Amino acid sequence: MTGADHPPDSDRTFGRVLVGDDPAVTAAALVAERGRTALAERGRFVLALSGGSTPRPLFEALASQRLDWDRVHLVQVDERVVGRDSPERNLVDIERLLRAPLADAGTAPTLHPMPVDGDADAGALRYADELAAVAGEPPVIDVVHLGLGADGHTASLVPGDAGLLVVDRDVTVTAPYQGRPRMTLTFPAIARSRLVVWFVTGAGKAPVTRRLVDGDTSIPAARIATPEQILVCDRAAGADLVDR
Repeated sequence: MTGADHPPDSDRTFGRVLVGDDPAVTAAALVAERGRTALAERGRFVLALSGGSTPRPLFEALASQRLDWDRVHLVQVDERVVGRDSPERNLVDIERLLRAPLADAGTAPTLHPMPVDGDADAGALRYADELAAVAGEPPVIDVVHLGLGADGHTASLVPGDAGLLVVDRDVTVTAPYQGRPRMTLTFPAIARSRLVVWFVTGAGKAPVTRRLVDGDTSIPAARIATPEQILVCDRAAGADLVDR
């Protein structure tokens, strides 16, 4: 795993860009390190996890990390608005690849699922209250894990959606994207977090990864304004960063 330092711009800085052959293990170690710090300083660790297929290796790697998981609260960054038992839910991978192995080992983080199987707008308000209950008022999440779409979206903050303009709520519901409305954390909720860990893999993400690091705010991902952000990617996704 190689790294590079980059100077801050006006809104945020990538303190580290880490490119290597096993990014899931690297990202999991970073998350666990911050988790241990949070537990020592505040007695709990609030970790927000994104969905999609990319983070599956990260969830598996996290399950192997040494952490007092009984004092960890897992919240969701985003979720498809589908029924509780739908295999489309991001929650399925979080439960199967992370929480279930930990529970089998005798330790279990508290999972806070997004309430998407009823009135989604009312669910978004309830979830904002739940975040406040576990992360303070206003909520400050310790670590937010984010992915990156080829179209420049992150969380479910997608190009052209009205959710990009929400500044007075921590959770909102988007218009249908790839066939489903989404519940998602908003820019302000993510910006308040102590650390964002980006996890990006695949050659198809190389151009947009470069745009993210360059701060190209024409893509939603580059509008994340959390003061500390670390990008962890494989060599394919980081191919356009070799000269940085």
